[in-house]
Amino acid sequence: MTSESTPGGPLDDPDYRVGVVELLGLLGFGELSAVEELNEDAQQAPDLATKVAIHTMAASEWRHFVQLRDRLVELGEDPYAVMESFRATFARFHTRTETSDWLEGLLKAYVGDGLAADFYREIAAFLDADTRQIVLETMSDTGHSEFVVDQVREAIAADPKVAGRLALWSRRLMGEALSQAQMVVAERDSLTALVVGAADRPGGFDLATIGRMFTRITEAHTERMGRLGLDA
Repeated sequence: MTSESTPGGPLDDPDYRVGVVELLGLLGFGELSAVEELNEDAQQAPDLATKVAIHTMAASEWRHFVQLRDRLVELGEDPYAVMESFRATFARFHTRTETSDWLEGLLKAYVGDGLAADFYREIAAFLDADTRQIVLETMSDTGHSEFVVDQVREAIAADPKVAGRLALWSRRLMGEALSQAQMVVAERDSLTALVVGAADRPGGFDLATIGRMFTRITEAHTERMGRLGLDA
């Protein structure tokens, strides 16, 4: 990736550039927040193998954070100042979704990562090539989803009553994630313009496209819950 945008490219548009910077900042703080949450969840793990696996998940999120931070530096931005502006957003979400045990923590990471990845992949299709590449790379599956699936299924097999509690928890997470996403977009004109502005580009968003996008995201969430043996 180059440190400067191609002359005449999308990043030469100051409004678009602000939107991209905020998007990268949002993703970056999200990855850092995930690192902190997972490392805390690891302390509640029932055994050493599970503890190590959760810390490994956190390490993957950390590598994604570093990619986003370095891209902001390439764009000539102070990455910490950009990310810091999203602290209240994530504090609000985590306050509303505080976990009670390590299983809820794993499910929170699994649901949150899945929803975020689905949403940002949809948006990435309308971004410039460099931004699209880093969004897709940092939203890629870290390879630990199977670990979460196995842990949740084992817990349900050991105690079937766990399924009901975790199903309710997953629905709460889904609702809070969508609510917080709507609030972020409402609070950030540049992010709104980045998404809605795609309607001005070939194949971009319009109301019908946005509706279909959220249908796909909801269907993907339902499929993920099915893999866990839970009702979405």
